[in-house]
Amino acid sequence: MNLASVNYLAILVAAIAAFVFGAVYYGTLGKPWMKAARIDPATAKMSPVLFITSFICELIMAWVLAGILWHVGAGVFTLGNGLVSGFLLWLGFIATTVAVNQSYQGFGWDLTIIDSLHWLGVTLIMGAILGWWGV
Repeated sequence: MNLASVNYLAILVAAIAAFVFGAVYYGTLGKPWMKAARIDPATAKMSPVLFITSFICELIMAWVLAGILWHVGAGVFTLGNGLVSGFLLWLGFIATTVAVNQSYQGFGWDLTIIDSLHWLGVTLIMGAILGWWGV
């Protein structure tokens, strides 16, 4: 990928949109998520470092997804192709990794489903934005 030709605005917007989605998603599912993650709401602490780390990681995810779309070739920058690419990356790498890690950590499927659906939303949002805006 030629770094000079990358649409960094699309990458930034994709990361911001994914971050906002995560805030709304976990804001809505906070109680079921905390129960599934075995977190006591009375002792839970939300450090700003968690949010900064989340955003930086989503920025990296958007940049990598842009690179994957770019490497696929010309003509792939469409909304549909971005959605399909996001879905396939989620299915092949994210959902499987979350399922394996949480299984070994002794968590139930409820946490895996909540977290995996979050990452599905993230990859679909990023894929849609990057595919639509182009990289």
